[in-house]
Amino acid sequence: MDTLQTLIIAIVEGLTEFLPVSSTGHMIITQNLMGVKQGDPFIHAFTFIIQFGAILSVVCLYWKHFFQVRNRQEWQEKKRFYGLLIVGVLPAVAVGLAAKKSGLLDWLLDSVWVVALTLVLGGVFMLFCDRLFSKGSEQTELTARRALWIGLFQCLSVIPGMSRSMATIVGGMTQRLTRRRAAEFSFFLAVPTMAGATLLDLIDLSKEGFGWATPENVTTLLLGCAVAFIVAIAAMKWFVNFLAKYGFRAFGWYRIAVGGIILALLLCGVPLNMVD
Repeated sequence: MDTLQTLIIAIVEGLTEFLPVSSTGHMIITQNLMGVKQGDPFIHAFTFIIQFGAILSVVCLYWKHFFQVRNRQEWQEKKRFYGLLIVGVLPAVAVGLAAKKSGLLDWLLDSVWVVALTLVLGGVFMLFCDRLFSKGSEQTELTARRALWIGLFQCLSVIPGMSRSMATIVGGMTQRLTRRRAAEFSFFLAVPTMAGATLLDLIDLSKEGFGWATPENVTTLLLGCAVAFIVAIAAMKWFVNFLAKYGFRAFGWYRIAVGGIILALLLCGVPLNMVD
């Protein structure tokens, strides 16, 4: 990838990582539109690693929530908080490793058809999910059982276009969390999830040696992570307020429109590669 392609993909990642529209799906579509070579191991790794750059914005914005400990009570709260994250991330670890080992994940990442279909289907669901799960309460306690349930919902995000953010927020809403609280736990859960995915991809890249770690590729990764981090901070602040006030409906229509356009182009045999 050249510098312009890296910048555009990283901006797309930063804008969409926390929105319920599928950042992975948008990156796959963007890569196809720009003619980025699909099936390349480095491109697969880049797609996940720059997501971790965006996820670091959660740690930056919620620094006190993750690390500040001033007394014994806050230490107990932190231990409980990290315990809930561990419980919530376990299902994704199991499903992600299985999908990676079977080759299913790599196949899904190469399929624009899968992205387009899941964008549309997920969009239709989002038109109604506010009505289905509208009884969230600020007083609802986030227990280990609820965290595990949200983690099970997160497993749906192994399918590109499904959206990790949408799956986990809806999972939280089914447990009577408000949209704001569900969104914040979704952000927190993304940190260990994407840290694990990034580590796994780096290990896979290194199995055949470090020939991939050319100055150009390393620069591409660092630039992508930095841009995604900066853009994601602004997008996350906006998203929490918008979701709490308006819900999912606007995102549902957006997903249907984007997925519908891509499906129409594919069905008509129009190549998505705009640079050839």
